[in-house]
Amino acid sequence: MNKTCIIIAGPTAVGKTTIAINLAKHFSTQIISADSRQCYKELNIGVAKPSAEELAAVQHYFINSHSVKENLSAADFEEYALNAVAEIFANTDIAVMVGGTGLYIKTFCEGLDEIPTIEIATRNAIVTDYNNNGIEWLQQQIKKHDPAYSVQGEMQNPHRMIRALEVKLSTGKSITSFQSRQKKIRDFKIIKICLQLPRQVLYNRINNRVDDMMRMGLAEEVNFLIPFKHLNALQTVGYKELFDYFSTETPAVSLEKTIELIKQNTRHYAKRQITWFKKEEGMQFCNPSLKDILNAVEVERKNGKKNT
Repeated sequence: MNKTCIIIAGPTAVGKTTIAINLAKHFSTQIISADSRQCYKELNIGVAKPSAEELAAVQHYFINSHSVKENLSAADFEEYALNAVAEIFANTDIAVMVGGTGLYIKTFCEGLDEIPTIEIATRNAIVTDYNNNGIEWLQQQIKKHDPAYSVQGEMQNPHRMIRALEVKLSTGKSITSFQSRQKKIRDFKIIKICLQLPRQVLYNRINNRVDDMMRMGLAEEVNFLIPFKHLNALQTVGYKELFDYFSTETPAVSLEKTIELIKQNTRHYAKRQITWFKKEEGMQFCNPSLKDILNAVEVERKNGKKNT
């Protein structure tokens, strides 16, 4: 197992993109994005996509690779990422993966049990009801139809709840019944590193990033995407709040309050990301310092050689 994929995970705004690019340059390799929204060509500012200069500096997989009209799943990412890492390993021993979508990273590392195909009409109906009635309605539906998921699932994550509800309504079975938790064995070594910062430092970075996004034209980007707002790809922080703001001629809240809501919801999202990665087996935690990360990688690679 001389092939190694280094995964740089962590909450939004912690500095993953810069670290991953510098790491890829150090090892003369390429990057696979593990972000469930940066893959969409139509989304740019609101998903903090790497700049054109950053994308030119290092080849990225799963950036601008799909359309918001495509309904992607963790299983789709697993297939895509395994093909991508095989391409990278054909030319070098090191690959870099970077992102904050915990389920995508977990699926890449451990595999995912196969779940039956869901009718798009079922998903669209749930998304429409969620948009009209909010997260409390979604939580109530989960408790009613899938109590097993309500006990152990992410009950503050609309994307995960929508997925659980559509599986239950389509198959009659809880999504938890498809999760055997039998890990697949990859034929390459995986080193998982989660970047961390003091909470207030991270929150300040999130707030500043949202302000930067607004100056860069996030409101205009969202306004252009209104015809697609019902799609799953756009059920995400930064877009949902502005869709609500643009939904009537006289918004319920001001633009300033909408911006504050985006900041608040982004901070909540970052907190959920941190909670997820703290539960991940084998995850190391590092400051966003290339030197510290290279040291951690070197130790892991040496340990791996000793164990083979």
